[in-house]
Amino acid sequence: MTNERWKIYPERDEVSDELKNLAKQIEDDGGVVLAIYQEPYGKNWQIFALLPLEKVKPTPFQRDLSTAHVKRLQEVIEELKRFIDPIVAIRYSNGEYWTPNGNHRREALLRLGAKQIPAIVIPDISVAFHILSLNTEKAHNLREKSLEVIRMYKGLLETNGKASEMEYAFQFEEAYFITLGLIYENHPKFSGSAYVPILKKVDNFMDVPLTKALTEREKRAELLKEVDDLVEPIVHSFRERGINHPFLKQAVVSKVNPIKRKRKTTIGYDELFKQMKKALEKLDPSSITMDELIALASEMSEWVD
Repeated sequence: MTNERWKIYPERDEVSDELKNLAKQIEDDGGVVLAIYQEPYGKNWQIFALLPLEKVKPTPFQRDLSTAHVKRLQEVIEELKRFIDPIVAIRYSNGEYWTPNGNHRREALLRLGAKQIPAIVIPDISVAFHILSLNTEKAHNLREKSLEVIRMYKGLLETNGKASEMEYAFQFEEAYFITLGLIYENHPKFSGSAYVPILKKVDNFMDVPLTKALTEREKRAELLKEVDDLVEPIVHSFRERGINHPFLKQAVVSKVNPIKRKRKTTIGYDELFKQMKKALEKLDPSSITMDELIALASEMSEWVD
């Protein structure tokens, strides 16, 4: 196999056998290799290709498709009468191509009847687990973000379970996304934004293997859900009294939050939420005035569910 088979840039550089093999696999899969080149920042080798659309799939741990977004993309492509935004793809061992940042574009082209999609194929499969930092179609709310992270987490359990959460802190962004993701998986209507200010202070990444950390994560998720099961009836009781402040749940959570606005805390995750449980069990909603609710609600999250 010689370098003359494909356009290579820089021409003077030698392409590795690994990259040549990937280019050959793309062609064997029914794709067309357009160029092999070094990207301009890190000088890493990549392949620009037309991939068979039927073999391109989303990474299994990213957020669900937005029907409205796909429809809008279809309309734009039809209006322009061209597709101008290549996806990023990684060839997986089963011959599929995973895209960590182009699922909506992939689906739009598929619905329009296209057979190929232009892609930048990266030889390093670990890039697929950088979805949160690479993804230009980022999740816009807490639920989607948390589900995206827990799916990535479980994907890593299968491929690199001995790694620690700390090693993937950049990709996960926030430790509490993992905990909340476990809850959202089983309780889609769970409202977690009220707990974010607290979780930021006590829910940290663990420096233990993911396989071991998951057990602790599940315990944390269960404890938080137990707290929420006490919060929701109290919120409902306020609404029955005609109190419908938009940050009512945040106010109730803030009322029993033992650390309030403290910047630093020595209390751990389990102890904090156990204290909140005890306080909620004793809380008399009728003793809280409207003025107090408004003051409590000032400690709110930037996230929406």
